Formats: sequence, C-alpha cells, structure tokens
Amino acid sequence: MDNTNIPDWAFRMNCAVTVADARCNIIYMNERSRQTFASRGGADLIGHNLMDYHNERSKAIILRLLSEGGSNAYTIEKEGVRKMIFQSAWFDEHGNVAGLVELSMVIPDDMPNYIRS
Repeated sequence: MDNTNIPDWAFRMNCAVTVADARCNIIYMNERSRQTFASRGGADLIGHNLMDYHNERSKAIILRLLSEGGSNAYTIEKEGVRKMIFQSAWFDEHGNVAGLVELSMVIPDDMPNYIRS
C-alpha cells in the first residue's frame, strides 16, 4: 500500500484507522489512531508487527481474517467510552488478501438504532 494514495481526509477522520499488510506489519495510522495508541508509541508503531501487541485469542482472529478475507466487528467500553471496532481484510488489485484495516469509532450511549424495511 502506497501511503501517498491515501487522501488527506482519511488522516483527519474522527475515527481511528490502522492498516497492516499481509505480514501483519503496521503500514498506516491516521491521526486519531496515532493518538489512540500514543501510550504504546503512536506513529512509531508504523513498521511494527500487530502480533507483538495482541493476545492469543486476538492473534487467531487476525490469522483467520488474513486467510479467509473476512471481517470482525464488536463493541468495547474502556474508561467509560464505548467504541465500535470493525476489522476487515483489504485486497490487492488481483483480489488477494493484502492485509487488514481496523476502524475504531466512539459511539454514544444513546445511539439510535433504526429498523428499515
């Protein structure tokens, strides 16, 4: 992935965007991602391997996403802040899994849910 092709708006989005290649090396972090992971090194995490920062359960999910090309979504709460985490494989121009992207966004406690038919 060539970071020069990532538009400026992605860097300043109001959610964390973290991208890793197929070898699990972090290749991109937008501004919010760098802030989110500041205590672990922020932008200095670029070039480091995801596997160095995850437990065995999470490592298994990462490997599954890389082999199957799927996605994983869940919510967390930390220090009273709720977030939705969406992780997905991304693909190269030939349709092969090229890595993972994670979006992490704060969600309000009273977020509405609409049922559409």
